[in-house]
Amino acid sequence: MSKSLNRVQLIGNVGRDPEIRKTQAGKPIANLRIATTDSWKDRDGERHEKTEWHSVVVFQEGLCGVIEKWVRKGSRLMVEGQLQTRKWTDQQGQDRYSTEVVLSAYNGQIILLDGRGAGERQEGRQEPQAARETAIGGGGAGFDDSIPF
Repeated sequence: MSKSLNRVQLIGNVGRDPEIRKTQAGKPIANLRIATTDSWKDRDGERHEKTEWHSVVVFQEGLCGVIEKWVRKGSRLMVEGQLQTRKWTDQQGQDRYSTEVVLSAYNGQIILLDGRGAGERQEGRQEPQAARETAIGGGGAGFDDSIPF
């Protein structure tokens, strides 16, 4: 049994259209920004909101295809992956750090939570079941709705 766990689950809205890039080997990488918002009322009944922005990087080829086809600005997603911090050097030579939610080959999933986005953008159609299954864990689980008991 593992002595630690690095698992992140976010439910939020995509802040801008995802960016899909290719590595030199031709493998796709998707970058997106997801906003999560917490709202509450204070003692005086005044409503407050706080929005956090999260960087998400997807290395799974199947999920990158689903993101490219179905995810757009405003899409509501559930994302599950791991936190990773990268160190990089800016143009002035200063060390910088970025913390991202990373969905790599075998440890991440995306669930599309709404019918908006690309599904309605393309002639009003909803996303097909195959795309929804591919988004869940990248492999298409093919669950049957019937309960065996």
